[in-house]
Amino acid sequence: MKRPSDISALERDIGYQFKDWQLLSQAVRHSSKSSIAGDDNQRLEFFGDRVLALVIAERIMHDNPEAQPGALAVRLNSLVSRPSCAKVADSINLRSYIRVGKSARKSRDRSGSTISGDAMEAVIGAVFLDGGLDSARTVVERLWSELLANHPDVDQDPKSRLQIWVQARQQAPPKYYLLQRTGPDHAPQFTVEVKLMSGQATIAIGNSRQRAELNAAEKMLNLIECADG
Repeated sequence: MKRPSDISALERDIGYQFKDWQLLSQAVRHSSKSSIAGDDNQRLEFFGDRVLALVIAERIMHDNPEAQPGALAVRLNSLVSRPSCAKVADSINLRSYIRVGKSARKSRDRSGSTISGDAMEAVIGAVFLDGGLDSARTVVERLWSELLANHPDVDQDPKSRLQIWVQARQQAPPKYYLLQRTGPDHAPQFTVEVKLMSGQATIAIGNSRQRAELNAAEKMLNLIECADG
């Protein structure tokens, strides 16, 4: 079967030529376009999500040898988040290649980022199945190069790391509340609570409000890291 011209064009944009081009064709086939179970890109998306996380985790581990696991986890979550995947998809105009059915086409403006982000993961999964881990690594590192280069360092303060964590999940920013100020003026103690949109909250004390907020954010990062792990 002859390779379609749109598949050849997408291969050029991705920077990888498939041995089995039908894997790429499946990767850009939304579930609304397929009436056959397993013929759409959902399984490839599931697989590609794990491949992407592995490649990005390997890269940031290599680039940040002194970073602690909590900081690495925050950066990983941001780089493999749905908004990041959609941003990379837009950089290669992936939306123009995705095949969707009538039902999805009507709501495409509202769900376009989700559809393109999912398809981007499916493409990564297809590359792995076609060419193995080395090929997937090459594609991911090329397509994610701008995000990797411009992403904040992992060695940042806990409030910034927590902010990145919630942004990666498209949640509202953390809210900090001053619960109490005690002690004399020369040695005050501030008690601060940080609360997430999910309802998770932690409380910490510091010798300034800023320090208390940093301590509360650090406790929250430890809490969510344990929950994720």
